[in-house]
Amino acid sequence: MVRKPGFFVAVIPLIVLILFLVLNVFVFEDVLDGPNQIALLLASFVAIVVSFSLGFSWEAINHRIMRTIGAAMPSMLILLLIGSLAGTWLISGVVPAMVFYGLEILNPKIFLFATVVVCCVVSLVTGSSWSTVATIGVALLGIGKTLGFSEPIIAGAIISGAYFGDKMSPLSDTTNLAPAMAGTDIFTHIRYMTITTVPTLLITLGIFLVLGFTYDYSAASIDNSLVKSAISSEFVISPWLFLVPVLLFTIIILKVPAIPALLIGTMLGGLFALFFQPSIVETIAGTDGSVSIRAYKGVMQAMYGDVAIVTDHAMVNELLQTSGMRGMLNTVWLILTAMVFGGVMEAGGLLERITEPVLRWAKSTGSLVASTVFTCIFFNATASDQYISIVVPGRMFKDSFARKKLKPELLSRTLEDAGTVTSVLVPWNTCGATQAKVLGVATFDYLPYCFFNLISPLMSILVAFLNIKIRRIEEPEPMDNADKSEVSNAK
Repeated sequence: MVRKPGFFVAVIPLIVLILFLVLNVFVFEDVLDGPNQIALLLASFVAIVVSFSLGFSWEAINHRIMRTIGAAMPSMLILLLIGSLAGTWLISGVVPAMVFYGLEILNPKIFLFATVVVCCVVSLVTGSSWSTVATIGVALLGIGKTLGFSEPIIAGAIISGAYFGDKMSPLSDTTNLAPAMAGTDIFTHIRYMTITTVPTLLITLGIFLVLGFTYDYSAASIDNSLVKSAISSEFVISPWLFLVPVLLFTIIILKVPAIPALLIGTMLGGLFALFFQPSIVETIAGTDGSVSIRAYKGVMQAMYGDVAIVTDHAMVNELLQTSGMRGMLNTVWLILTAMVFGGVMEAGGLLERITEPVLRWAKSTGSLVASTVFTCIFFNATASDQYISIVVPGRMFKDSFARKKLKPELLSRTLEDAGTVTSVLVPWNTCGATQAKVLGVATFDYLPYCFFNLISPLMSILVAFLNIKIRRIEEPEPMDNADKSEVSNAK
């Protein structure tokens, strides 16, 4: 017979996971190379033992694990395709061209501000934070490094802008998922989100503008002209290269799903590499085989493996290297093990039991919104998936919001304010692991600078406690005797 877990029994696997994760930070140089994946598996084993003790069968647990992994499979395929896209966009000269022209246009003092704005626009148009970070974000990172900014600050600006669009674009999957879980329509949801999102974005832009004007550039000894010279010495730089990102973003705007869209973007990069950068392709492929075989080999190498373009400038060499799909395998491994842990915790009812005290604590509107926020963050950290952090809290709190006569758009907004934007702040979450790998910056390094992501849940709580434009379901006004008489006559 299946039994409900006690609270302290339910948190045992979570405590084990936290202990292993903390230990790994002190023992290993790179925790994403395997230590954290093993920690997740060991914590999953503990959760399985606990679930067995509660009467759950292996079949039930395994079924939930498979469902959870299946739900994350599109994310893993997208991640692999981002790796291949990065490879072909490098050898085609797309990313080098973005860096080259960006250095001519962007002033260091407004660079961080401009980075947020550009990423906001691209993610709003495409509806994808992942595509934004993997394309224009990678180029902006290179530009920022050349201008003398530290990588974590640049990454924070990129992610802040990218997740604005992920949250607000009608093309975004989470922007569609949150209102579906809460029971409202997408455009009501988007309009209502502006109450918390616009102030958050303005504060974020203000912070990055101040950082840009006060940043210490004295340590930056990089000459932009030398960087541009090093890039142009290896690549044919042309505005025509921007056709690749323009075509990709057009495809995404036309609502082509992410996986085929990224595959098309990858192939476009490969074709442009053959046309614009044949010498680069041949250098990668080596001298064996015919011209056509070397062309095929060079493009394929960029898609799946390591590529490094060597110039006479050390910093440029760091920009001109990628690992293709192969470089994403550790992150895919991390996502798989995180899904196993989340699946077991959900199958045994452990996650649900841990969040029960939060529901009991929520009395006022402010405390209910705060409880939803903390629950979304909790699921991002434990279930390791952005969608679970929206779906499960959405199911949990829907009735509580209805009982308090609160309109469903308040719940959907809270799910986005907390679930969507904080996923990228957890190293073992699918979003956090992906963006850290794509940008080459550790999650905890860029976390302090993701101001939009950090402020969003706080703004949601503040607005609720201050009772600013909180929408409530109005009680029908009582009818007087004359009204009752009219209703009776109508019948």
